[in-house]
Amino acid sequence: MHDTTLSGWMQTLVGYVRSGQPDLTNRQMALLLLVYLTPGPHTVRGLAQSLGVSKPVVTRALNTLGALGYLRRERDEADRRNIFIAPTDMGAEFLEGFGGLIDGDAPAQLARHMRHATA
Repeated sequence: MHDTTLSGWMQTLVGYVRSGQPDLTNRQMALLLLVYLTPGPHTVRGLAQSLGVSKPVVTRALNTLGALGYLRRERDEADRRNIFIAPTDMGAEFLEGFGGLIDGDAPAQLARHMRHATA
């Protein structure tokens, strides 16, 4: 077992819980990271395929992430039938704060940064 790796991940998760941010599921976090870290454009179908889940599962996660302001849906101007999933500044700030936790930033500093991101 990789005690050091697991201990670091535990500290990240504890800091995240202490930050007071909404609890994201693993699916929601994976979806958020896919949109921010992989080249787009992103569609519900493509995201579902990447995660190996159904489109309704992605839609439910997007509804939550959209309500939090972390992602948004945009209509494709070239083909109005298509909807793209796009990042937001608020989502980028959230992930920056979460990344700080992974890097070992002080939890209190992160909590302030993350609260600012959702204000």
